[in-house]
Amino acid sequence: MSRRQFIGSTGAALAAVTVVPAHVLGGAARPAPSEKLDLAFIGIGGRGGSNLGGLGGENVVALCDVDDRRAGKAYEKHAKAKKFTDFRKMLDAIEKEIDGVVVSTPDHTHAVACMDAMRRGKHVYCEKPLAHSAWEVRALMDAARKHKVVTQLGNQGHSSNTIRMFCEWIWDGAIGKVHTVHAGCRVVHCRIRDLPKLKEQHEVPAGVDWDLWLGPAAFRPYHPAYMPNAWRAWSPFGTGTIGDWVCHVVDPVFWALDLGAPATVLTQADDYDPVKHADTFPEGWTVTYEFAAKGGRGPVTLVFYCGSTAIPRPKELEENRKGVETGGVVYGDKGTITYGSHGAGGVRMIPEAKMQEYAKHLPPEKLPRVRSHHADWVDAIREGRRAGSDFADYGGPLTELALLGIIGLRMPGRKLAWDGARGQFTDCPEANRYLRPEFRKGWTL
Repeated sequence: MSRRQFIGSTGAALAAVTVVPAHVLGGAARPAPSEKLDLAFIGIGGRGGSNLGGLGGENVVALCDVDDRRAGKAYEKHAKAKKFTDFRKMLDAIEKEIDGVVVSTPDHTHAVACMDAMRRGKHVYCEKPLAHSAWEVRALMDAARKHKVVTQLGNQGHSSNTIRMFCEWIWDGAIGKVHTVHAGCRVVHCRIRDLPKLKEQHEVPAGVDWDLWLGPAAFRPYHPAYMPNAWRAWSPFGTGTIGDWVCHVVDPVFWALDLGAPATVLTQADDYDPVKHADTFPEGWTVTYEFAAKGGRGPVTLVFYCGSTAIPRPKELEENRKGVETGGVVYGDKGTITYGSHGAGGVRMIPEAKMQEYAKHLPPEKLPRVRSHHADWVDAIREGRRAGSDFADYGGPLTELALLGIIGLRMPGRKLAWDGARGQFTDCPEANRYLRPEFRKGWTL
């Protein structure tokens, strides 16, 4: 069996949750050069550049980007890598040369790129959020299971020591039974002020393939208000503050409390205007999710605060301490814990006196620590196991949570009942229409 056949067959091990013995792979924590993975990268500017850096120790076989301006530095650094503009043509050309694919494009093209790679039996790392719609998320979850590939959502904090510490504290009963979570991010993804500018006409810049950048989205003329950096604020392409940050700041409680699918979703936005916000998002809004009791925990209410709508300051926090702006506040019947985002900002019980007391008898480590989020993915490929934030069982359901909140934004103030098993709203046919957007002709999953 060749090295590539071996790596490609790790999915068979996944089905049986088998870990490949270390001696088969050389037993080293960091593989020898001969054991490097052969990877292709789709999207290499912005987050793509960061992912390329994090995985630069592997073999960079091919690079693909629709914007030569953003890709230039990566092209120079990896001069031997093959260069492409269309990822479909890239995968056709090098399918037999690669083990995995890294997707770092705007949200609306995540699904088509990931699906194409998985159908070819390639392991996939994809930036968060996993997809642009709930239907796409579920399609990718099914494909990951079917093709038995190793997948990883790019919510980097999931591989931090901080999130593991948080889980261990919650499971230790540090604050008793958790009943309420306030999480959010103060980053504002709103482009209302740019709406008048869209009437202006602009030539597509040299080196940009605008048609490929649009991908499955409905055609519209090029405008610098969309790319390269502001696309997150435009709903045809991005998923706003909630899509950008739920996979980071909700991740700790999603794991520790095994939240799964919500029972209800309620979105509130005081300044929402269906005309003005048809293609963008309000500056500030909230989404309240209710989760039914599950396992050993009771029901949980999670409120996500978007943009200018701040997380309420917990009353237990000392006056000289700053409130949580991006992160979470977790309330139990015996105390309160705060945490930051991406594994930064620490995990603290408040007030400080309770933290000092709990610090005297911290629980032992129960979860294995990992080197990094990128390393967890490549190690999982070599070891024939699931990565920590895999599409099918974790990254997909976490992403879906954010996308349901966006659907709720289209009918603010109405509590929607969600059937996670069926993937449908049970009391609002209108909401179900937003689960699956139409793709432009020539694009499909």
